[in-house]
Amino acid sequence: MPRRVTAELDLDLGASVDLVFQITAARGVPLFSENLSFVQGDRVVTPIEIVDPTGSRLHRLVGEQGPLAVRYEAVVDGVAPRPHTDALETITYLRPSRYCQSDEVFAQARRQFRGLAGEELLAAVSTFVASTVTYTPGLSLGTDSAVTTLTSGQGVCRDYAHVVIALLRAMDVPARYAACYAPGLEPMDFHAVAEAYLDGAWHVIDATRLADRRSLVRIATGRDAADCAFLSYHGGYVGLERMRVDAVLDAEVPAGADDHEALVQIG
Repeated sequence: MPRRVTAELDLDLGASVDLVFQITAARGVPLFSENLSFVQGDRVVTPIEIVDPTGSRLHRLVGEQGPLAVRYEAVVDGVAPRPHTDALETITYLRPSRYCQSDEVFAQARRQFRGLAGEELLAAVSTFVASTVTYTPGLSLGTDSAVTTLTSGQGVCRDYAHVVIALLRAMDVPARYAACYAPGLEPMDFHAVAEAYLDGAWHVIDATRLADRRSLVRIATGRDAADCAFLSYHGGYVGLERMRVDAVLDAEVPAGADDHEALVQIG
C-alpha cells in the first residue's frame, strides 16, 4: 500500500536555539524515497539523527536567529517488520506517566470494565472513549492529561490516546502512544493513537475514529505525548509561523471499512 507523506514547517527563531524534530517515518518503515531538509536563508543545516530504542528518529540541530524552513517528504511502500518487544518494554508501558495517570483512573477503570479481558477489553475501552469524548480542535491544551480529558469530555487525538492508554494500564494491559501520519485524516495534521500489547503484538486503538488504522505510518512511539512531540526546543524562542501536514494513499483503500474493533497493527 504506497503512501505519500509530507510535512512543511516554517519557524521563526528568536535566537540560537537547540531544536529536536520527530517528523520522519520511524526506523524500519519501508521507504521507497525520502527527503528531509532544513534551510536558513541560503544555508542548508545538517541535523544529527538519533534513533531511540523504539525506532523513533530524532533530528537535532542548532538553529540561528531568523526563519527556518523544514521540509519532509517520503513515499512508504510495504509493511514494516514487527519489532521484538522485551519484558522491560511491557513493564515500562504498564506504569503511570505524565499524561496517562493510570493510578488516578484505576478505580474508574476497574468499575467500568470489570470482568473484561483481551480483545473484548480493548474494544470496550475504545468504544467508551469514542462515545464519551467529543473531538474539539483548539479547545484542549498541550498540558491536558487523561484525567483532564475524562473530566472535560473534550479533546483532540492526543487526548483520546491518553485516555485509552491510562484506562488500559489501569486494567494491567501494557499500552503506549504512537505519533503517525494518517492518510484520509480530516482535519489533516500529525495524528496520535494508542497501542495495546496483547498476545505478543501491539494493536492500534484510535478512539477518534477519524482515520483508517490500516494505512497509518509510524513516526514516533513512547509513553505519552511528552515522548513523541514533533518539535521540542531548548535555549530560545521558537515561533511556528506555518505548518502543513499531508498523507495520501497512492493506491486504493483496502477493501472494507475499518470497524475500529478488529485487531490491527501499524504497518
